[in-house]
Amino acid sequence: MTDFILPHALPSALDGRANVKLLSLDCFDTLLWRDSHAPVDIFGALPGMTVLQRQWAETRARTAVMMQHRHKEVSIEQIYREMYPNARKAEIAAAVAHELDAEARHCFAFQPTVALIREAKRRGIGVIIVSDTYLDQKQLRELIARAAGAEVANMIERIFCSSTYHKSKTDGLYADVLKALKVRPETILHIGDNPVADIAGVAPYGVQTLHLKQFAEATEQRLRQESSISAMLHPLLSGTIAAQQPHRAALAVGEPRIEDPAESLGFSVMGPVFHAYERWLQQEAAALQAERGGTVHWLFMMRDGLLPMRVHQVAQPDSPAHAVEISRFTAIASSLTTPEAIERYVQFDIGSDVRKIAQQLLLPQHETRALLKNLPEDRGRIPAFVAEIRKPQRVKQIIKAGQGFADRLIAHVRSAVDPAPGDTLMLVDLGYNGSVQNEVDGLLRDRFQVHVAGRYLLLREQFRTGCDKKGLIGEDDYDCHTLEAIATNVAVLEQICTAAQGSTVDFQADGTPIRAANSIKGRQSATRERIQEGTLRFEREQAAARLRGTAIDEMPLWRHAAAAVLGRLMYLPMAHELAVLAEFEHDINEGVSDTVALFDPAIARHGLHQRGLFYMKGSERMYLPAELHGEGLPVKLALLAQKRFGLPLKYADFVDSTISVPVIVADGTNVSTGNVTATPTHNGYYLAPIPIGDCRFSVGVQFGQLFDWVQVESAVFMPVERFLSDMQRPGLDEIEAAPSLEGIQQVAPNLFHCADEFGFMMVPPPPRADDRPMMLALVFRPIANREIAPVETVRQPSPVHAPGVR
Repeated sequence: MTDFILPHALPSALDGRANVKLLSLDCFDTLLWRDSHAPVDIFGALPGMTVLQRQWAETRARTAVMMQHRHKEVSIEQIYREMYPNARKAEIAAAVAHELDAEARHCFAFQPTVALIREAKRRGIGVIIVSDTYLDQKQLRELIARAAGAEVANMIERIFCSSTYHKSKTDGLYADVLKALKVRPETILHIGDNPVADIAGVAPYGVQTLHLKQFAEATEQRLRQESSISAMLHPLLSGTIAAQQPHRAALAVGEPRIEDPAESLGFSVMGPVFHAYERWLQQEAAALQAERGGTVHWLFMMRDGLLPMRVHQVAQPDSPAHAVEISRFTAIASSLTTPEAIERYVQFDIGSDVRKIAQQLLLPQHETRALLKNLPEDRGRIPAFVAEIRKPQRVKQIIKAGQGFADRLIAHVRSAVDPAPGDTLMLVDLGYNGSVQNEVDGLLRDRFQVHVAGRYLLLREQFRTGCDKKGLIGEDDYDCHTLEAIATNVAVLEQICTAAQGSTVDFQADGTPIRAANSIKGRQSATRERIQEGTLRFEREQAAARLRGTAIDEMPLWRHAAAAVLGRLMYLPMAHELAVLAEFEHDINEGVSDTVALFDPAIARHGLHQRGLFYMKGSERMYLPAELHGEGLPVKLALLAQKRFGLPLKYADFVDSTISVPVIVADGTNVSTGNVTATPTHNGYYLAPIPIGDCRFSVGVQFGQLFDWVQVESAVFMPVERFLSDMQRPGLDEIEAAPSLEGIQQVAPNLFHCADEFGFMMVPPPPRADDRPMMLALVFRPIANREIAPVETVRQPSPVHAPGVR
């Protein structure tokens, strides 16, 4: 079995090896790591060519030397001669220099490896580099000096490159190394990340070897998926590397030492996101101060601002961080100080529960009960409610309450921070619309004589407010569909970041928050705390994993990485992550105690079986990709593609095969036969939509003509308009059917055996509720098709009810 070492243990690799006199290291992914997922991602930064062109040139160069010299090792100059076959020598040299510059910008030294080198030098042990690379010794040494610093480069005595010896490690390079060094192989310890090249290619010479296992398999998969998500979110721009992952080194060092899955989720996923956010906030605060003068006060908007504030306190412990509890409910309440503000709120929220609207309009509870009691229960309920709210006396009452609320909110802010005129209040929150800022921006500006700037993790404004808003992931760097794709599943992020307390519903006169009861379970709060602790651990440890010889602006790297990490969690969550989040509920933070489950796989599975991928287009779920876990990667990628690119697909676009289902339609007087077209949904299921008009018709589905065995997932009635709607909400306006069976036997839940071709399922109509045309939506999956044989007798069994079909 191959000996391996984990990254964090590298500094102690020489312990217990008293006979080692020489430390031999691979270069790339052992000493030098890159800011990207894969080596080829660096090629995106090269001018005048595409990534594929650079790869093709290398392939042609290796093929040429194989044909001419019977080996596969090439120099970087040979690669560029294939890239530019008609170029002059100076042009080739310039192209080589561009690639070396790109590598120097985006390579860094892995700190545990540097610590190992320093330990070797302390013990009097020599250090060499043995690398499979198209660079030569001089080029690689210069790259190490630029990427890791001169100190590191100077500790390396010799460098052996496969391009110089025309041999890779697997082809015998180490024989030449031993010949050149004239040392006994058993006194050498070689460490590298590639088990084939660095172990199988070196150990046969008697050299001691250790495989540097960079990542666990789950981490490799997660990083691979982040790279894939990044490719979908970020167009590959000339001069920019692809799949930017500056957090790889920190994960390699820290993640293996974490056993708690919740803490690991915080470290490996939330950590990179909120480190990127903190770096960006620091830049934005500096820019605001330089532009406007005065003091920039960091106001973290509770409850979701808790985790950003905790990260900031770790990153800058001497920098003040002010927590303010301005919920969406309190922000709107403080804005209800004019008739126009009241009218605007009512117009845009009138689709909500009128009880919630009355509460938001600050109506006393006893008045709300009386008002709602007198409202009609039919479709005139909402117009009657709006008419009541618009009465002049009621408007005056709301304005007076809103003005008092605004005074109390200002007292709350003043209790946290007392800005001087001309200062800036920087509101820090997850986003994603900046709704709270929309309501309180003018109030804060007028009362404090300050500038208000919202700086959000994710910003996707629904309308142009004119407020000073920016987002780490915002419209400056991303198009509207990308922002919408990420914002769609923001509930999971909110629940991880929030504080374990109820939503603020009012303030006392001195500004002390008055909170609703915390409706979230204690176990969820404990899990969230462990996730947040993992996030803080990443912030504390991340810098110690990297050593750059040349400083660069890392902010673009971290921004792209944060978007990819978030996108991966939101669309491709892993099983162990969902196990951590399984019991999370979402508090909607609107001044009421309503919570909903963060995800429910059974609902998504039912929706897919009923409507297929089209169900996902309009489904309003908190965390739909989590509900799709187990349905396969293509389903989740299809959802991401539709959201990311705003694809204008319709139901018909998902249909590529059909089944013609024979049916009998009867209304008690007349009987007719015909066929309906069933279309595929998901996982082998089909949907047969059968119109029943005004609920007069019973439907007999002649499954026996088609199948020996059939699985019936559901049989529900719904209005035709609901079926045709782009917005799919499983369960809404659905009535379960109660079918009976003729010549069909139910042998297991949802599984039916048709005795012969005359077997059918009879479905009576539901009671008529209104004048909307209705239909039967029948979802089934063929198990075994019928092969017609001569029939000698026909059984006529008594009708039986089919339990378990809905």
